[in-house]
Amino acid sequence: MLSKLLSDTVVPVLFKVGPVSVYSYGLTMGIAFLISNYFIIKEFKRRGFGADFANQVTIVAVVLGLAGSRILSLIENWGDFLKDPIGMAFATGGLTWYGGFILAGAVIAWMIKRKGFKFLDVADALAPELILGYGIGRIACHVSGDGDYGMPTKLPWGVDYAHGVAPPSIAFRYLPGIEAHYPGGIVPNNTLCQPTPLYEFLACLGIFFILWRLREKIKPSGALFMLYLVLAGAERFIVEFIRLNPRLLFGLSEAQLISIPLMIIGMTGFFVLRSQLPAATTAAE
Repeated sequence: MLSKLLSDTVVPVLFKVGPVSVYSYGLTMGIAFLISNYFIIKEFKRRGFGADFANQVTIVAVVLGLAGSRILSLIENWGDFLKDPIGMAFATGGLTWYGGFILAGAVIAWMIKRKGFKFLDVADALAPELILGYGIGRIACHVSGDGDYGMPTKLPWGVDYAHGVAPPSIAFRYLPGIEAHYPGGIVPNNTLCQPTPLYEFLACLGIFFILWRLREKIKPSGALFMLYLVLAGAERFIVEFIRLNPRLLFGLSEAQLISIPLMIIGMTGFFVLRSQLPAATTAAE
């Protein structure tokens, strides 16, 4: 029952208006940015950065975040890109989040410097919204069935992604060792898989509430963003063990190899920043 209920939510095309298709991925991503922007404006106003700057940051995050995610995805799938450059460049889904995080983050850091604000102050203000937007974005991956799901499962909430833009027969095709479990290495499209996008959404929602509650309490400046790096990196590192991404080094995926330095930076930065606080301030918390 639960499996069928979740499987029925995989609907890449919501409806059509004449020749125009309305895709669930794009609509959900739009919702993610709108909700995140609401909280960014709220927090930027509280910190004195202003609503205008909040909107500028959101626009840059939308445009360069999507562009960076697409660029890294194309690099990862260079062979397919060379075969069908137009189709790959404008495909629904198929984004690699860390690419957008790096590109948009670099430009936003430059914007912060131009405004004369302190980077860590603004980073703290953005930390809760970053994880919230990412989590809602994972819902977009689920409803479109773009291949960001997990390994085959017999759990009662396993999802049938047969109608997604990247069904199992496509999503699993380059996974090493798959031939040992399925004839010819082709995984049937109706194979039930771990709904890892939904796992990530729930985890990110929990992290958002933690960061949002701590945003006025945790000191000093930068500590909240460092905590975000640790929690976001840990969430992605853990879920990758059951996702179908190929392993690159030491049995780890690309996302895990990126998550590790982010967690190290976050943990190191958090303890270094906290060590600079007066003992009385730390005790008061």
